[in-house]
Amino acid sequence: MKLFRWIAMVAVAASAAATAAATEPLTPEQAAAHVLNRIAYGPKPGDVERVTQMGVQRYIESQLNAGAPLPPALSARLAGLDAAQEPAGVVLRRFLEVRGMAKNESDGDQAKRREVIAAIGRQTAEARIVRAIDSPNQLEEVMVDFWFNHFNVYAGKGVDRALIASYERDAIRPYSLGNFRDLLGATAHHPAMLYYLDNWVSTANGYVPRGKKQGGQKAKSSGLNENYARELMELHTMGVDSGYTQKDVTELARMLTGWTYDNRELVARNRTFNFDAARHDRDDKVWLGRRIRAGGQEEGEYALDVLAMLPATAHHLSFQLAQYFVQDQPPPALVDRMAKTYIDSKGDIRSVLRTLFTSAEFMAPEAVGAKFKTPYQYVISAARAGNAAAPDIKQTLGVLTRLGMPLYGCQTPDGYKNTQEAWLNPDALSRRIAFATQMAPELDVQALQATLAGSISAKTQDAVAASPAPLRAAMLLGSPDFMQR
Repeated sequence: MKLFRWIAMVAVAASAAATAAATEPLTPEQAAAHVLNRIAYGPKPGDVERVTQMGVQRYIESQLNAGAPLPPALSARLAGLDAAQEPAGVVLRRFLEVRGMAKNESDGDQAKRREVIAAIGRQTAEARIVRAIDSPNQLEEVMVDFWFNHFNVYAGKGVDRALIASYERDAIRPYSLGNFRDLLGATAHHPAMLYYLDNWVSTANGYVPRGKKQGGQKAKSSGLNENYARELMELHTMGVDSGYTQKDVTELARMLTGWTYDNRELVARNRTFNFDAARHDRDDKVWLGRRIRAGGQEEGEYALDVLAMLPATAHHLSFQLAQYFVQDQPPPALVDRMAKTYIDSKGDIRSVLRTLFTSAEFMAPEAVGAKFKTPYQYVISAARAGNAAAPDIKQTLGVLTRLGMPLYGCQTPDGYKNTQEAWLNPDALSRRIAFATQMAPELDVQALQATLAGSISAKTQDAVAASPAPLRAAMLLGSPDFMQR
């Protein structure tokens, strides 16, 4: 208990001074540790030395290219995860078969049903977590987390539990460092998003084909649904303060009527998207000051083209990226330069990140430790720093839930926040320290100290050295230095 109280007290005090970091130029070791804590999930043993030797900028460029092969052990583990590898339709078929079992089924059938559904969720999560820990392409893993929160889908809603793996694998990961319009289009067409934000039921005339069901329930003939159109502008592209009106939301929703999918087609043919012309609003629209001639599916595609290249979108995305990688309140001049790169490169994410990572603001001494790790970042970085054995996924998911960030568990479309304000509170700190204490006995303290040498302060090192040996690993992982990044 003394360990809990001491570290919690120090962490609260240190967090208040997170932006008051030393202003002396970073040593090569400190620069390497900083970059590993930002564009990767922290260092593994030997990483700081490796990045110091190769040079920070060369490491950054290697991560932007994201071409390193996966370790054989990781590839083998991923290959054994059916839900993470199979087409969306195959996983959905398995999910619907057990989801549709009668309520008066036997105890054995109920147990089978629960296990099949749980296995889909567990394998989906395992693929994400083991990649985040062991993939050498760390920036790709970081960007998958960033974009999934940006285009959040809640796994607890109906069939999305079966579609999350495909959504992340097919709509997020391939475009995480590519072109934003491609990423935007992939998420817009994926059944997980269509279902989550209800565009699959949006129709101009209230007509739903006979017998149409999704997720075990009949689609309601509710007419126009504006959920996706609103979030498409507010969260995914322009931003809430960019000047669009409620009329623009309605008109965009009309443009997107007919964008849907069909469970039967998805299961039978893995057809993940369907444009239903019978549902589409065939009249002209006026959206963002533009007259949109009736054109079927192409109206929605045109809207995505426009939204992807608006200056407001460039600024909104640049602010979010700078907030994620630099500071909770990022320097406006940096955001402006990133937004210019976005427009000049026609939405190339890699180019925007290169502008960010090569900036003086990103490598500034005051940026070191200025970000507070989310629970997900904290758990993954602890696993990497400790070089622990392959994690028990069920246990890891339980930890994330206790820390307030269940994987794929954010119910609202805005996804999980990445700011200190969202995650720093006494209860959260005590739960992190409990996790650190539980994990500590498995770790080699000397190796852990060497791994974290570039990012642990002299004050923390002295406190650890003066403590009983059994407490040292927990104090390192529970220190304010480790909770910051």
